[in-house]
Amino acid sequence: MNKLPSVGEIAPDFTLPNQEGELMELSTQKGQYVLLYFYPKDDTPGCTKQACMLRDAIPSFEKIGAKVFGISVDSVSSHKKFSEKYSLSFDLLADIDKTVVNNYGVWGKKSFMGKSYDGISRTSFLIDPEGFVVKVYENVKPELHAEKVLSDLAFLRV
Repeated sequence: MNKLPSVGEIAPDFTLPNQEGELMELSTQKGQYVLLYFYPKDDTPGCTKQACMLRDAIPSFEKIGAKVFGISVDSVSSHKKFSEKYSLSFDLLADIDKTVVNNYGVWGKKSFMGKSYDGISRTSFLIDPEGFVVKVYENVKPELHAEKVLSDLAFLRV
């Protein structure tokens, strides 16, 4: 597993397709805060809870000028189904070749019920308007994540 980008480092740039197949480039998001949240799999219990909590908080993110992007290694079509099923109001980005999850250090060995496998650790990065990582969230709790990020954003913007 690669090293996570640290607070104070420039967030690694990337271009990925969203659930509509449109390309999104991180560097074009400068001028606003960005939450990149990496999640294991579309339409699974924890990932659904996290996505829906973020969806419900989008008006608060927009009010303070922050964008939210979810990233997993699922396909564009999987993202589209997931996004439509839960009326998600932010982009889900498809990292099929695992370049971005590797560059952000969130891809690696995991274990569940005694089985070991490769996957994404539930990790998020808050990026400031200049493109620097200002907060790294590891071992994210899906039901508390949106609230925690909004609290940090309120503090950062003071």
